[in-house]
Amino acid sequence: MRNQYAGRMVERTGRCRCGAVAYRFPQSATGVLQCHCENCRRISGNFVAAVRAQTADLAVAPDDGLRWYDLEYAAYGFCFGCGSTLFYRAADRPHITSVMAGTLDDASGLALEAVWFADEAQSHNTLPSGVALHDGNG
Repeated sequence: MRNQYAGRMVERTGRCRCGAVAYRFPQSATGVLQCHCENCRRISGNFVAAVRAQTADLAVAPDDGLRWYDLEYAAYGFCFGCGSTLFYRAADRPHITSVMAGTLDDASGLALEAVWFADEAQSHNTLPSGVALHDGNG
């Protein structure tokens, strides 16, 4: 049975590839953001697609398998076992954690909302039409 997500708070769940790190969080937003910045490209191998969660609401179990790659201005959370990138957090917005959409157990109800660093997208990625395209992050 599928939930109807629009305008409702739902619990999202997900995990890394090996299953050592799982997470859950409540979410009412349905927007996915893509980021094509160099850091996200190199961390993910292409570009990042993520949904936002309130950091205080994000439950990670067990969190002893979660490691953070800290760039001082931003950090990426990944599984120490399999290397799956799970999270992104900007240092100036620690109350928001971006959760990698590809690690969600069920991405039903989500749609692309905007693209960040569209000016840095690699030539093999076709940028979508009909969504906000931002050069840089603002």
